[in-house]
Amino acid sequence: MTVFVKNRMTANPWTVRADATIPEAIALMKDKHVRHLPVMDAGRVVGVISEGDIDSALPSKATSLSVNELTYLVNKLSIAKVMSRDPITISPEALLEQAAVVMREAKIEMLPVVEGGRLVGVITESDLIDAFIEIMGFRDHGTRLVIEARDVPGALAQMGSITSKHGANVQHLAVYRGSGETSDVVLGVNTTDTTELEADLAAAGFTVRGRLEND
Repeated sequence: MTVFVKNRMTANPWTVRADATIPEAIALMKDKHVRHLPVMDAGRVVGVISEGDIDSALPSKATSLSVNELTYLVNKLSIAKVMSRDPITISPEALLEQAAVVMREAKIEMLPVVEGGRLVGVITESDLIDAFIEIMGFRDHGTRLVIEARDVPGALAQMGSITSKHGANVQHLAVYRGSGETSDVVLGVNTTDTTELEADLAAAGFTVRGRLEND
């Protein structure tokens, strides 16, 4: 299953201490190819440090300070003074949709995943995008049909019955509700031969608006 945060998060993530310096965080981010780090103090998540936080904390290029003075100041700057404090966290048992909504509304790119007060992972925007691609079956063998259907009870059941008649297995299904009386249904089936299936769907009053075939 891929619907829970625990299934898509990065477990045992890289972290940084609150008393570490900015150069230490920069070095760790570059070495591990990450843009965000949970900040830890006494085993608890007390903040998040991002590349954006670091850039905002660094002296302006227009400063009159010398290179040595800049280096000295940056080396003395601790993570605790720059990090985003009291970060929003999420449970590993939360649904991916919950994580997506939280990140979207808070305009953040990473959530620490906490269970029983302990950091168990992080989930990022990239993790959610990968999950979306998998859930929608974009890379799976078969065909994805975009079908316009009346938004009435039984429409999906009828669609499923027609699909079953042709021996096709429904692998993925998503419904995009419109503002009118119809919805767009993305139907992923495990075959690339959908000519007769599409004809029967049309005969039943459905409109096939698009198709994507993956060999």
